[in-house]
Amino acid sequence: MCGINGIYQFGGRTYSEDLIQKMNDASAFRGPDAEGVYADDHVLLGHRRLSIIDPNEQSNQPFCSEDDRYSVVFNGEIYNFRDLRKHQFKTDGDTEVVLAAYIKWGKECLRVFNGMFAFAIWDKQEKELFIARDRLGIKPLYYVLSDHEIVFSSSLKAILATELIERKLSRKSLADYLRYQTVHAPATIVEGIYMLMPGHFVRLNEQDGAEFKEWWSPVRDFRKASLSVSEVQTNVRQLLTESVQRRLVADVPFGAFLSGGIDSSIVVALMSQLQTQKTSTFSVVFKENEFSESVYAREVAQRYQTDHHEIELRVE
Repeated sequence: MCGINGIYQFGGRTYSEDLIQKMNDASAFRGPDAEGVYADDHVLLGHRRLSIIDPNEQSNQPFCSEDDRYSVVFNGEIYNFRDLRKHQFKTDGDTEVVLAAYIKWGKECLRVFNGMFAFAIWDKQEKELFIARDRLGIKPLYYVLSDHEIVFSSSLKAILATELIERKLSRKSLADYLRYQTVHAPATIVEGIYMLMPGHFVRLNEQDGAEFKEWWSPVRDFRKASLSVSEVQTNVRQLLTESVQRRLVADVPFGAFLSGGIDSSIVVALMSQLQTQKTSTFSVVFKENEFSESVYAREVAQRYQTDHHEIELRVE
């Protein structure tokens, strides 16, 4: 989990770097390992980093191309980044691969990425900003758009920290939350702040303003096939195994949340099969038995001999 922040003024206005620093400060909870700021004419980019892959300083962000034309802030993980590395890079991480892919393929780079992501790339030569979100919206991306600028971030708190938008509760979103226990995208609980929809990107420049487009759809990109029950079972197992295996790539220790339910139990089972070392698992438990799922989590942890940790949540 990292945090990206940015402001682009396509109406000729310019803000101080102090503003992007306020956004970074408000995003500190998303990335304690490093932070950075990039400033150019009419654009400010900020980043808070949680180091997972290539924790060395050279992979800190904002990250710039060799010729300084392009700059990127990226939150997420590209699971096939090693497959996309076709030439020498100066880092061992996936951020540089994201930037290189965009430089080579433009917006079509989105289709070659296997991963979860939200990123923004500034083209200094064309004075254009490109912001994109992954297929299913795993990584968050919020924005405020006006005639003069776009302010975007991984968190609502960072946008509110700029004081460029009024702290006003959306009554419609509040009603949705009370009715459905969720706020339906693209709306948020704050009036005037929206989510960039999953599978969408936005391209911004002074001449055309903001252009929003859908680049992936679960309906349009769905591939139908006639398979037997046994073939479906084999395919699902293979896809789940490959999916878990891709997520085991990290340069720091990692584990799995284990509730004892079907989803987390399957993930832990596959992790245990794919790793030589013990899988670390973590569960939130309660003293109140009617709320606690600890008995199921313990059964799974015992079966797969994990290094299990229970975190008790108390009402003080």
